[in-house]
Amino acid sequence: MTRGGKHNPQGSDAERKCIVTGDVQPKQGLIRFVIGPDGSVVPDVLEKLPGRGMWVTANRSTLEKAGRGQFARSAKQPVTVPENLVDEVERQIARRVVDLIALARKAGLAVCGFEKVKSWLSGNERVRVLLQAGDGSERGKAKLWTPEGARYFDCMSSEELGLAFGRQSVIHGALAAGGLSDRVVEEAAKLKGLRDIDGGKDAAGKEKEAR
Repeated sequence: MTRGGKHNPQGSDAERKCIVTGDVQPKQGLIRFVIGPDGSVVPDVLEKLPGRGMWVTANRSTLEKAGRGQFARSAKQPVTVPENLVDEVERQIARRVVDLIALARKAGLAVCGFEKVKSWLSGNERVRVLLQAGDGSERGKAKLWTPEGARYFDCMSSEELGLAFGRQSVIHGALAAGGLSDRVVEEAAKLKGLRDIDGGKDAAGKEKEAR
C-alpha cells in the first residue's frame, strides 16, 4: 500500500542502482538480472526470479558494457555471460510489449488501423499511447499526431504490432488511458532503448537510410 491507502502492485516508487552507470533511478527504466545455478547471467524481465538482483539501465550500449565485467564485479564471483544476452533481452521485452498491447485490446482499451486511430485522436477518447510501426510509410504516419500528454512509440515492426492486434500486420495503433497502457509505456520505453531507435537503427535493428 502507498500513502493514502492506494495499492501499488508495480512498485512504481522503487528505485534501483544501475551496476554500470552507478545512477539510482526508478526501476521501470532498468532490467533485472540474476545469476543462475550454473553461474550464467539470466535476464529477469518479469522481476520474479529468486536471487540477488543486478539492475542495468534499459539501453543497448549500457547492457553491452555490463557484459564486459560489470556482472562479475556486481555478483562478486565468476559468471558466464551468454553471447546473445542483449538480443535475448530485446526479444523478451518485445514479447512483453506485444502481450500487454494484446491484453489492452481485449479489455477494449486499444484500436488499430488508420481511420480508427484518427477517430480516437479527433474525438473525445483520451489517448495515452500512439503506436506506429517503424517500417511503415513515413508519409502515412505523418498524418497522425500525438496528443498532449500522450506517448509515441515507433520501435515495433508492423509484424509485431500485427501480432499484438491479432492481424498479419498493423501500422497504426492507439491505446486509451488506463493501467495497462501505463505498463505498455514502461516496457515500450525499454524496447526503444534496446533497439537504439534514436541512434540510427529502425525497429528491425537495421541501419536507417540517410535522408
